[in-house]
Amino acid sequence: MPGRDQGALMVSGNGARRNRARPEPASGAPDGRCALREGRARAHVKIGPLLAPGISVSPMLDVSPHFADDGSLARVIPGFRPRPQQLEMADAIARAIHGARLLVAEAGTGTGKTFAYLVPALLSGGKVIISTGTKTLQDQLFHRDLPAVRKALKVPVSVALLKGRQNYACHYHVERAQREGGFLHREDATHIRSIAKWMLHTQTGDKAECAGVPEDATVWLAATSTRDNCLGQECPHAKECFVMAARRRAQEAEIVVVNHHLFFADVMLRDEGMGELLPACNTVIFDEAHQLPETASLFFGDSASTGQMLDLARDTRHEAIASARDFAPLQEATRALEKAARDLRLAIPGENARLSFEQVGERADFLSALDVVERELESFVALAESQAGRSEGLEKCWQRATELHARVGNWRRLSQPDTIRWLEVFSQSASLNTTPLRVAEIFRKQIEGHAKAWIFVSATLAVGKSFGHYCGELGLDALDPLPDTGMWGSPFQYDEQAMLYAPARMPDPNSPAYLDAVVEAAVPVIRAAQGRTFVLCTSLRAMKHIHEGLETRFLREALDLPLLIQGQASRSELLERFRVLGNAVLVASQSFWEGVDVPGDALSVVIIDKLPFAPPDDPVLRARVDWLEKQGRRPFMEYQLPRAVISMKQGAGRLIRTERDRGVLMVCDPRMIEKPYGRNIWQSLPPMRRSRVESDVVAFLESLPPPASTGLTGLAGHTG
Repeated sequence: MPGRDQGALMVSGNGARRNRARPEPASGAPDGRCALREGRARAHVKIGPLLAPGISVSPMLDVSPHFADDGSLARVIPGFRPRPQQLEMADAIARAIHGARLLVAEAGTGTGKTFAYLVPALLSGGKVIISTGTKTLQDQLFHRDLPAVRKALKVPVSVALLKGRQNYACHYHVERAQREGGFLHREDATHIRSIAKWMLHTQTGDKAECAGVPEDATVWLAATSTRDNCLGQECPHAKECFVMAARRRAQEAEIVVVNHHLFFADVMLRDEGMGELLPACNTVIFDEAHQLPETASLFFGDSASTGQMLDLARDTRHEAIASARDFAPLQEATRALEKAARDLRLAIPGENARLSFEQVGERADFLSALDVVERELESFVALAESQAGRSEGLEKCWQRATELHARVGNWRRLSQPDTIRWLEVFSQSASLNTTPLRVAEIFRKQIEGHAKAWIFVSATLAVGKSFGHYCGELGLDALDPLPDTGMWGSPFQYDEQAMLYAPARMPDPNSPAYLDAVVEAAVPVIRAAQGRTFVLCTSLRAMKHIHEGLETRFLREALDLPLLIQGQASRSELLERFRVLGNAVLVASQSFWEGVDVPGDALSVVIIDKLPFAPPDDPVLRARVDWLEKQGRRPFMEYQLPRAVISMKQGAGRLIRTERDRGVLMVCDPRMIEKPYGRNIWQSLPPMRRSRVESDVVAFLESLPPPASTGLTGLAGHTG
């Protein structure tokens, strides 16, 4: 078997080959493993030795016939067109699967990355786990893309959809909710009856399929289980459990679709009995892989919340009434724990904020409230243990109390040097969190423990032409052999379809007048586009201020345009309203920066208020910056700026979604032009025409066809 560099090849976008030199890592510069050529739709792909050590030789899969003009995809999928980037990417993924290698791949918008990984995955003959960034993408992949590709390829591959347990109705908890009532809202009583009726005929128990009960309805808290309150095999409904049925289907299927949260919580960390799924598979594919560092930080850390305490008290009280009514001390303990949890929340200042331990650690009222919580939990554990033998439910409550007590104690007496403790406070609850400063070593060990193909795919992984930041965050740069990398540019004609506009004479972003200046600069652009605008903000405060400013200006200038704001309705409802109206303006914050797809005339302008740097007072960011500084490194260039670039690419990606889309990306923050690091940002964006002249932008927008109401698009024109 050749060594890591012997026999390695570089495959360029035009098919030429040459020997690969060993990469030379460089901060903020091309990392030597992948370079994007000048010009549209050209890519360099670094492919290492064809087979990883210990992998047996099997015939190399040729995916090219399926992507041809007269190939299987074109024959079945309306509007499919061959794209060189898509074929090159599919070929690189097929090679990685064949050789059980790790591939990090960035595919520009419109490349068709979904089909590029689905075709080799379905043809591989092995078990494949596909993990997506969101449940919405997970459902789209399972219900739309996978069936289309499977039909085109004519392969009898079994597929399964697996979500977290909170997505499946629970017989035990629905039955208890119907019996005990006590709902928060009047409509919950109606909803619980609808759920119970639906459960009689549903095959999956997936709440997304329960018509008439919204997925975000509060009743689902009572109608589903959590890892804490699930009775497992002791449940009287274990044989008909929807969660267990979904897991059995996942074990038997050849293709399993999960999401990142589920992958870490259930599959990689094996918290919920899914440990056998990962070793059994041959390939893991992460779509929207840019989300992994943040998701990994969440799941490799720990938390204890006042909400968990209140849930524990409520569930224990219900179980005690049913099975230990004669033991009054346990009932009293539930009320004492509820009071302690609420008092702890009240002892933490602020709302909707993230605080470091140092910000509250010397407050006498906080420390006193934390003392009470620990004492009440300790007492609660002892009382619950004394009654645990009387029912499965009480035993589970005792186990939960024991774990929660330990987590609170660990948070308070944290001694791990590379872990930060911090708090997040909401209006009605608070959580005590621990987060590792680095997940690289932890994640790399998980990868090294499973010899298989690992595919990381997203439209936003590289900074400029370098994958160094992403690979470093996940520890992929320390693997032997090094990962293969590939970057494929978008096939869209950005220089003809889009314009990047940086308005002149904008004040400093920290100026009190800055948000008003954003409104002033935005109005002429919105007017020229006749609505059809996303205003993406970097904070909720900015979102509200800009919305109010636009509302005032629209009234003053008699601009008859629908003005929407995040929070008026669910994200899916707002997007549907935006599409149908055809001339709306939507002001939104972080949740609309990615995973939002509005192709066609309904969206012609994306306005970004500020460069998306994380708030400097965020406790996790501050701790990571301090850690990097102690290592003698440059946290801004190595951590803060790369993350902002990736977020910026996500926000910019909302604008051009098809070959027919045209529009303007307006970045109001003057630092993109005036600061030396601004070049790193705009050079990472698609190659749009650039302008600082308002009249140029207005003329471009006025040349677009007028807005028209739009409906939801189906599969037609989809390229994967």
